[in-house]
Amino acid sequence: MRTIIGVMGTGQPIDPPAQTVARLLGKLIAEEGWVTLTGGRASGVMDACSRGAHEAGGLVLGVLPDATADGASSYIDIAIRTGMGDARNVVNVLSSDVVIALPGGSGTLSEVALALKSGKPVIVVGWDPGAAMRASGRVIDAHDPHEAIELTRQSLARRRP
Repeated sequence: MRTIIGVMGTGQPIDPPAQTVARLLGKLIAEEGWVTLTGGRASGVMDACSRGAHEAGGLVLGVLPDATADGASSYIDIAIRTGMGDARNVVNVLSSDVVIALPGGSGTLSEVALALKSGKPVIVVGWDPGAAMRASGRVIDAHDPHEAIELTRQSLARRRP
């Protein structure tokens, strides 16, 4: 059975330096003779990594969130159409022998957490998932329970119409 390396990262458009990193990673995975697994979309880390692996002659799996291949990267060889939305992150992680995480958002963070929870090795390239989430404003540090309650009040107040 072949080794499967899951590459997790944003499906949003990325800048040229990030494309270069993701594409090189896919190429290097293929050169090792490993299978590349991504989220299968036609943008961001998913597309760039799939392209690098494909161009190097590697086998590329794309685990898609939808029941169709609409929006799939043209560089994947096998499209796994899950119809599971973000729940497909579990399939991504459990199908991978090792997870490599490039910059991403909450979906990538969930894949990192799932990989750690399932005992999979996680290699992070070019970002700190905790810092990235804090910078997004979605994770807020509190020094004590009193501050946690105050921050909760503020968060709730911002959500009210």
